[in-house]
Amino acid sequence: MKNPYLYGYLPLFSILLFSLTFGIFAVGKSLNLLSSIGIYAGMREFLTDFELRVLLLIVFALCFFMLFSALKLIGETIHETGMLFFSRDKAGETISVARGGYVIFFVGSLLSAFGMQSLIILFIIFVLTVLTYFVYYIYKLSQYLSFTGTIGLIFFEVLFWAIFLTLIIMAILKLYNGVLGSLPFAK
Repeated sequence: MKNPYLYGYLPLFSILLFSLTFGIFAVGKSLNLLSSIGIYAGMREFLTDFELRVLLLIVFALCFFMLFSALKLIGETIHETGMLFFSRDKAGETISVARGGYVIFFVGSLLSAFGMQSLIILFIIFVLTVLTYFVYYIYKLSQYLSFTGTIGLIFFEVLFWAIFLTLIIMAILKLYNGVLGSLPFAK
């Protein structure tokens, strides 16, 4: 007898591991930044080096945890909305079919431990994990979709993420340009 909740804990562990590895990378970079601008010595008057590192790790890991949790929530919502539009499944069987894909994210989060020293490696591992999961997900769900439904689902998800990321990048660039424009020495 197979327990349907066997893989239920893997998304949480995957998010925790990805958050931890990205957080450790951010701690190293932030300590270099704090040292270069002269704040690190002042902070060491209140906290030991270990306490400062742990505090920064908690803050960064929590920020990444919130980011990855939000991305998971948005991703699952888009998956299920796409299945609403393009699936032939009326009984809801597709929800549990691709749960084995959680192992892909767990393995990717374990692999991210090897890339903690480089943002590029961390980002590549994360993107490859997401793309591998997406291919697995489409493969597993293709039995519940027609050919046009499969193409529609792929197009729907790719279009959504492209628009979403474009809007986020545009907002960040606008904010960055606004901050630079408001600085007195930038004029």
